[in-house]
Amino acid sequence: MEKIQDTFDPKPRKFIVWLFVVSSTIMFGGFTSYYLVFAASKGKGHGLVLPDAFIYSSLVIIASSITLFLASRALRKLNFSLQRNLLWVTVILAVAFGVMQFNAWGSMVRTGATLVGNNAAISFIYVVSGMHLLHIIAGVGLIINALAGSYKNIPAAKGQYRMEIASIFWHFIDILWIYLYVFLLLNR
Repeated sequence: MEKIQDTFDPKPRKFIVWLFVVSSTIMFGGFTSYYLVFAASKGKGHGLVLPDAFIYSSLVIIASSITLFLASRALRKLNFSLQRNLLWVTVILAVAFGVMQFNAWGSMVRTGATLVGNNAAISFIYVVSGMHLLHIIAGVGLIINALAGSYKNIPAAKGQYRMEIASIFWHFIDILWIYLYVFLLLNR
């Protein structure tokens, strides 16, 4: 019986992640383009002062990108303990981001700005931040996959691959949130 050699080629899998990043960029670009056309046709934006939780969540997601970057660097230096710790911190920051998003939505609801109402521009805030939060959940899954790999005795190439995929996706959703937040600030 011939033994099948286990060869690991990350290129096709990495391409799929990049394809998802590009398609998500197109989707959010479509959302923001629609908003601009909608707001222009009505002659106004959402008219809200955005909750402070959005700025705090922005700072948290930037911090999480920094910790993930440092985790990748720790892996390159073969410091697995530091890598694990930084990945855990990244996961905790991601959860904090999600909690802050829910707090922002709660703050908006308390001011009368609800998802379903007479202002579609306000609904847009919920839709794009909610879609972004779904991307955060997917990103946390990728980070947890990298974290699980750091505890297992897997080949170095697979461990590096898991970190690269998590990093590509996480940094993308970080940049995406900054874009969305600035977009919402500028289009009140």
